[in-house]
Amino acid sequence: MLITIVGLAMLAFILGDFLNSGSSFFNRSRENVGVVEGQKIHYTEYEAAKDQLTEVYKIESGRSDFDEDMHAQIRNQVWNMFVMDYTLRAQAKKIGMNVTADELTELCVGENVHQILRSRRAFMDENGQYNRESVKNLIAAINEGSEDAEQNANLQQAKTYWLYWEKAVRISYMQEKYTALLQHLLKANSLDAEYAFNGRQNGFSAEYAMKPYYSVADSLVKVSEGDIKKLYNQHKEQYKQTPNRAIKYVAFDIVPSEDDFKAAQELMTRLQEEFKTAEDVSLVVNTNSDVMYDGRDYSIETVPAQFKDFAFAKGAKAGDCTEILFENNTYAMARIMQAGYSMPDSVELKAIVEGGEDQELGWFKAADLPKNIAEKALVGKRGEKFTVAVGMGEQTYEIMEIGKPTPKVKLAILAREVTPSSKTYSVIYNNAKQFIVNNNNAEALEKAAQEAGMAVIPQYNLTETTDKVGQLKSSRPIVRWAFEAKEGDVSDVFECGQQFIVAALTEVNDGEYRPLDAVRAELTYEATNNAKAEYIKKELKGAESLEAAAKIMGQPVQSVERVSLSDSRFGNAGMEPAVIGAAVAQGANALSQPIQGNMGVFVVKTGAANNLDGVFNADTEKAQLASRYAYLPYQAMQLLEDKAEIKDNRANFQ
Repeated sequence: MLITIVGLAMLAFILGDFLNSGSSFFNRSRENVGVVEGQKIHYTEYEAAKDQLTEVYKIESGRSDFDEDMHAQIRNQVWNMFVMDYTLRAQAKKIGMNVTADELTELCVGENVHQILRSRRAFMDENGQYNRESVKNLIAAINEGSEDAEQNANLQQAKTYWLYWEKAVRISYMQEKYTALLQHLLKANSLDAEYAFNGRQNGFSAEYAMKPYYSVADSLVKVSEGDIKKLYNQHKEQYKQTPNRAIKYVAFDIVPSEDDFKAAQELMTRLQEEFKTAEDVSLVVNTNSDVMYDGRDYSIETVPAQFKDFAFAKGAKAGDCTEILFENNTYAMARIMQAGYSMPDSVELKAIVEGGEDQELGWFKAADLPKNIAEKALVGKRGEKFTVAVGMGEQTYEIMEIGKPTPKVKLAILAREVTPSSKTYSVIYNNAKQFIVNNNNAEALEKAAQEAGMAVIPQYNLTETTDKVGQLKSSRPIVRWAFEAKEGDVSDVFECGQQFIVAALTEVNDGEYRPLDAVRAELTYEATNNAKAEYIKKELKGAESLEAAAKIMGQPVQSVERVSLSDSRFGNAGMEPAVIGAAVAQGANALSQPIQGNMGVFVVKTGAANNLDGVFNADTEKAQLASRYAYLPYQAMQLLEDKAEIKDNRANFQ
């Protein structure tokens, strides 16, 4: 008994230790965003790559206010880069191919810089050429670092930018090497060249009669469930799918109520007198308006359209005010702060670089310039220089040319867009919640929506990584819900931009292949045409001439001037490869058996040989075939990704 007790205690200790270590293993496993060809992509690695690409976009676009779609694009681009990188690495390892350090150096700062880098504006000189020495200096500075905190921060940003493009060059060059290898393998030999030449040169004249499938009533043929299943199994590989969902949803627009319009109008009425008479109008405007007063100069082209006639009316003067206007759900009024003066609309500038070469920046419109630059540039004269603060330093500019002065006006605009109040928001939200209570399954939701005159919008093929539903803003939560719910369930209320959304899950597709019922219509169509082909062939049994076949079909005899293996179309009948192949194969002056084509059943009678004059040139033929093969290496790259072992767990992190 003592031995048993001690043994059980030891077993419990061992199992506990195993389970704890197993827990750590499974936790680490859950932190993987995905696995590509056995290569795990950890969450921190994925996030670092997203941050890196975001920084690249900021540098290249000069913006940081990325919207939902842009962030989705960044996520997908990062994932695709991982997939391409690890798929290529797996294939390259099998054949001993790599991009060496020396090759990468040559591609970045050598005599043959890669196109990816040569097309980056950040690495160009003032003439638009890749500045190799500047890039070398940048790399040296990045590696050396700086003791100055601000300089070091700038270098870290530059390092992030450089490392991204260096990686892009490596992956791109690896792909180029791999496709070049395939191109060398996919070559035409002399037999290929001769066959292609003969296929183009040798042809026949032909006559045919064709009975289209649509001319046979569906009631005359029978299609069994077995016929449809047989076709499904034949085409099954075409129906591979990623697990997906289909939903239908209704939208409750979050729009202002009558009370909201009334409240906005009353506020504007209360502010009207103060707006007209206040000495510090900027305080009134910037405290109450959706349009801040910044003292900008409006031209007749840039002034808001509703105030154009008022602002540039004959005799318009400072202090003039409009009445309260209403347009596009916005109440607005304007007051002239200054009128009767002119200023240029545009200016050509040069940046003065101390100890370096000055840079001609080109022409700028007033609206495109920062306020501190515009204020000095547009009131100066040709040849004048001025200095403004830029970030933590200063920049000097020279006015190269200045545009022709045009009439300007300064306007203070007090505008209030009517938006839903919290009370209105609550009423619409409660209406959506009540709609769910009354209609708690997909069928009821659709019926109730139709009775209420609401649009029921379907959305198909939502995958776990789908970023948003159609054009609905901030709708990723709906996708997550769809993969947690059961078919027929109705969701809670989702807020998507200016709409409340209620969705119903209508389809759950988790199989490796699309189910038969999902493709039944197209299979039934194909099976019906197959049955009609057999029906028409039986009708034609015993027809010993084209004329007899045409008479049975009730169709005219048509002619084809020439048919050869190089043709893609058969006369007026269109794309009929089976008919072309059968006609050429039977030779001259022969009558075919009934041929099942795409659009109907054909009987073809070939005439005399109709060969083209031409001299066989093996090199020319090989070159033509090579051009046809050119796309195959790139198609192979896509095939590598399609066949790669990829586990995508991104849905757990979005």
